[in-house]
Amino acid sequence: MAVLPSVVHLQLGFNTVLAGLAISAQYVATVLSRPQAGRMADSVGARRTVLSGLVACGASGICLFFCGFLGFLPLGCLSLIFVSRLILGFGESWLATGSCLWGIGRVGQEHTAKVISWSGICSYGGIAIGAPLGVWIVRAWGLSGVGLVSVGISCLGLLTAWPIGEVAVPEGEPMAFRHVLSRVFPHGMSLALATTGFGTIASFMVLFYAHRHWPDAAFALTSFGAAFVTARLLFGHAIDRWGGFRVALVCLSVEIAGLVFLWLAYVPALAFTGAALTGFGFSLVFPALGVEAVRCVTPENRGSALGVFTAFADLSLGITGPLVGLIVAGLGYAPIFLFAALMAAVSLGLTLVLHRRPAYASPMDFAAAD
Repeated sequence: MAVLPSVVHLQLGFNTVLAGLAISAQYVATVLSRPQAGRMADSVGARRTVLSGLVACGASGICLFFCGFLGFLPLGCLSLIFVSRLILGFGESWLATGSCLWGIGRVGQEHTAKVISWSGICSYGGIAIGAPLGVWIVRAWGLSGVGLVSVGISCLGLLTAWPIGEVAVPEGEPMAFRHVLSRVFPHGMSLALATTGFGTIASFMVLFYAHRHWPDAAFALTSFGAAFVTARLLFGHAIDRWGGFRVALVCLSVEIAGLVFLWLAYVPALAFTGAALTGFGFSLVFPALGVEAVRCVTPENRGSALGVFTAFADLSLGITGPLVGLIVAGLGYAPIFLFAALMAAVSLGLTLVLHRRPAYASPMDFAAAD
């Protein structure tokens, strides 16, 4: 995330829309594959789903390795970057959905919020570490070095996951996709709107810093990831105690404040603080809304529900890159953070409506009604 936008825009010479699309391309693949990943985890098992995802992530790294040799062919290099991102999208979809279901199967559905929180701690902790590490690698060994490290990390993931046993696949009749979608749609829309802030920071923070001639943009991404992880470590239990909707309302308010800080930032310290606040606020939105979404289906459909729910975040990330790139082209960089804050505010309103509406009776009642 800290490397590709600057490679596409500053080195290869393409516009900011394509620079944003270089990040968003991954999420085009994930939004298409999330439902299938959930079905796969429900039918053949979470372990096989995770292992398949890790293989795809390694293949993405191989493509990125060859991108490093195509600098003299900008269009060819950009095309292979997109291929790499699309493959990574499929791999990330299988890996993230499968690992959550794998964890829930090992510790029990009553710990769903904790499993989702720890999954996010690991993934966004990777963002916090990977942003400055990626910049250091590309300076030392170029884009090919980033690809090689990606392959190595995928192999390490395979070695870690392989010895862990499979969990039982729940028995029962799977719900039709349209029924799963109808259950989680409002939760997913709220998540999609909230994810706009993360997509904006991931796609354009580096270019925003470069435009302002500020150093150390990668550490702004690190502050986002570090604050994200810190919030989950400190307040991950809050969902079980206060409920998903209440936690989401508080977190969205903090996220909005962070994005407003970024909009108004005139020195790097304010931007750094805004990124940290945004990460801190966004941290628990996914598990808080995810717990409420998964409660709407029966146990044998948890993977499908989680996959469909997560697809809304992927859809948001896929749209955000090119959309925000258009805003940059027309209005400059600062307004993109105001736009993201407004989207988070709409998410806050939708979550408040969900919180106040009558609760669903139970997943079994849905099954009987269908």
